[in-house]
Amino acid sequence: MAAYPPLAERPIKNTIVLFDVDETLTPARRMASPEMLILLQQLRQKVAIGYVGGSDLAKQQEQLGTAEISAFKSGLPLPSTSFIKWLGEDKYKELVKFVLHYIADLDIPVKRGTFMEFRNGMVNISPIGRNASVTERNAYNEYDLEHKVREKMVAALREKFPEFGLTYSIGGQISFDVFPKGWDKTFCLNHLERGAKEPGGIEYTTIHFFGDKTALGGNDYEIYNDPRTIGHAVDSPADTARIVKELFDL
Repeated sequence: MAAYPPLAERPIKNTIVLFDVDETLTPARRMASPEMLILLQQLRQKVAIGYVGGSDLAKQQEQLGTAEISAFKSGLPLPSTSFIKWLGEDKYKELVKFVLHYIADLDIPVKRGTFMEFRNGMVNISPIGRNASVTERNAYNEYDLEHKVREKMVAALREKFPEFGLTYSIGGQISFDVFPKGWDKTFCLNHLERGAKEPGGIEYTTIHFFGDKTALGGNDYEIYNDPRTIGHAVDSPADTARIVKELFDL
């Protein structure tokens, strides 16, 4: 395992580089390439880095082989919030019932399992189902780009539950996230600000963010456009690698 300088002693001071995962560091839901992992190791020799994604720790470890993700610091969980506790069980059941009925009535080429995946701070919804294979995901993504299945479903949810105070954010190839307004990826910036006030904490005055879904409605839009970050819109892991190498002389 590579040894890294303590955060406070890395050559590029008071700077952290945050990354979306799918389609930014890795192909969707697949492992990062050996070349990308080596690049991230080289980057960590110079600057602090972090990963900002909706998947849980185990899934991101599968892709990146590391425990350093948003909501975790050195592998330990940071304070988090509960989507169900915030929304309430009755409203949550209304949401689930509507979603499952909507998906049942969808006429799309393929449906697999796990159409809703509950995570602590959000719900991930997939019209095709998260059990789809890589080939099925790729095919569905092309179908979705043409037929706007997720976009239309999000519009239906906004119309059905305008009083719920929810944000709908399309990301990846096959799904979209549902979470309370204000609980988007900018939430991780609160952890950075809180950490700066702790003993030995670092105030990051420069925060880079790399993401592929940076357009309005994408799940990187808010943090990409946040005034606290320097946003980099990418369209593939290769694009990310190119920009990182140029920015940090790697």
